[in-house]
Amino acid sequence: MVETATLSEIELSEYCRAKGLFAEQIEAWRDACMQANGGIAQQASQLQKELRNKEREMKTLTRELKRKEAALAETAALLVLRKKAQSIWGDQEDA
Repeated sequence: MVETATLSEIELSEYCRAKGLFAEQIEAWRDACMQANGGIAQQASQLQKELRNKEREMKTLTRELKRKEAALAETAALLVLRKKAQSIWGDQEDA
């Protein structure tokens, strides 16, 4: 197959005569190779698509985690400030 891949039709005919083959046989072999590799190419394409989806999902989850961590840090800071204010000025909620 590799030897005949770049041959023109005339060169292929000469090659077939020299090797005792028919052009149809080479075409059949070429088709069989393409079909055998076609499944692999299709599987690789599917895996690439799944990888992109997983990367997108991971990016979304990472973004959401950062947002939640920031909100948690802000809440913790507000609680600390509230405790400090209560210790300085006392409990002002009754007023």
